[in-house]
Amino acid sequence: MGKGDMRTRRGKINRGTNGKTRPKKTKVKSAEKVVPEAAVQASE
Repeated sequence: MGKGDMRTRRGKINRGTNGKTRPKKTKVKSAEKVVPEAAVQASE
């Protein structure tokens, strides 16, 4: 169980991969842009 073991966190850090034991950090989704009704009607 060390740097060569792909199932451990340390092994994944060494290889630079992600997975079950070392998941990727997910980006926080920003709130959807609010479009004014006037802009929606003008585009139609």
